[in-house]
Amino acid sequence: MNALTLKSFAKLNLVLDVLHKRPDGFHELRTIFERIDLHDTLAFKKTSKDIVIRCLHPHVPLGPKNLVYRIARKLKTDFAVSEGVEITIQKRIPVAAGLAGGSSNAAAALEGLNILWNLNLSRKQLMEYAAAVGSDVAFFLYDTPYALGEGRGEKIKVLGIKTKLWHVLVTPRLKVYTKDVFGGLNLKLTKKRDDVSILLPFLRENNLYSLGSSLSNDLEPSILSLKPHLGRLKERLLDAGAVGVCFSGSGPSVFALAESQEHAQGLRAKFDRRFSQVFVVSTC
Repeated sequence: MNALTLKSFAKLNLVLDVLHKRPDGFHELRTIFERIDLHDTLAFKKTSKDIVIRCLHPHVPLGPKNLVYRIARKLKTDFAVSEGVEITIQKRIPVAAGLAGGSSNAAAALEGLNILWNLNLSRKQLMEYAAAVGSDVAFFLYDTPYALGEGRGEKIKVLGIKTKLWHVLVTPRLKVYTKDVFGGLNLKLTKKRDDVSILLPFLRENNLYSLGSSLSNDLEPSILSLKPHLGRLKERLLDAGAVGVCFSGSGPSVFALAESQEHAQGLRAKFDRRFSQVFVVSTC
């Protein structure tokens, strides 16, 4: 095989509990990932040259700062691959938005290069590479709409849940850096309840209104301390009729739970004149 194309999906965090700071400097997390149908596309083409990353998005690095490049370089070195690769990334997922677009791209690179270069890596080996390059990468190596993430987010337990949710996703055009959000986190003010266990039964039962009231993200106070006006966006979505509203990851993306596709489309119509990045998305 000389070429292939893969989709690279975004995620939402229905719950994100920050438990404590670890000795390695990271934070211990417990989260419920939801895979959504907003996606990038990665096209792989085998070459005789080195690694080349192409992307038209101005904020996507094309060298070692790009996780896709780092994955490709690591695999090429570790397995003495003589061939090169050209990887073209078509971005649809907003960058630095709490949606794990970069991590998803890295997972697609692992899967794509495993096929393209005939590496025959096992799931366990792929997971080891995923954990080494980023906290959210591992989730995207599982073909599942929902999973429980623990540790830094790299320890994945697939949840056999079939519920399909509809959301309006609003991503303001501003950058919120993960390191700044975690740096501003006050763990003494973080609630100590088990939000995962509270939300999971509602998700399994497709109990939308109880689910909406159970969405939670321990990073929200830190996000709002950096960008206070985002609190108004949450209020507007609730006032417009959203079932529930929450930040995804470290923000600034805010997602609203809707009753149906039609409800989500109606909510979007109220916001797509104010924001240029408004999406109707669903579980996939």
